[in-house]
Amino acid sequence: QVQLEESGGGLVQPGGSLRLSCAASGRSFSSYAMAWFRQAPGKEREFAAAIAGSGGRTYYADSLKGRFTISRDNAKNIVYLQMISLKPEDSAVYYCAADRVLTIVQFAYDYWGQGTQVTVSS
Repeated sequence: QVQLEESGGGLVQPGGSLRLSCAASGRSFSSYAMAWFRQAPGKEREFAAAIAGSGGRTYYADSLKGRFTISRDNAKNIVYLQMISLKPEDSAVYYCAADRVLTIVQFAYDYWGQGTQVTVSS
């Protein structure tokens, strides 16, 4: 069983940066792949980024490459999403998720956090 709690969301101006954190409780954090998904108002939840348990492999949505970076600290049981050059269309609720298998498919993830709101607006 893994429990996830996101933090770090908020209001940021276009072009700004934000770092989201997801703290995990439970055992064997490093054995779980972690991912970030996001859901904008009126839209379906979509994949943003994922990272292997070891941190050695990462995946990104094509539209986010170069602006978003996923990383993890297995000693602290935290996964991060660093976001730069933020745009209004990045506004969404951001969710972290955990699963034994590294995948970009959201339905494969067994554990989810409650989400953190990111609003990009001037």
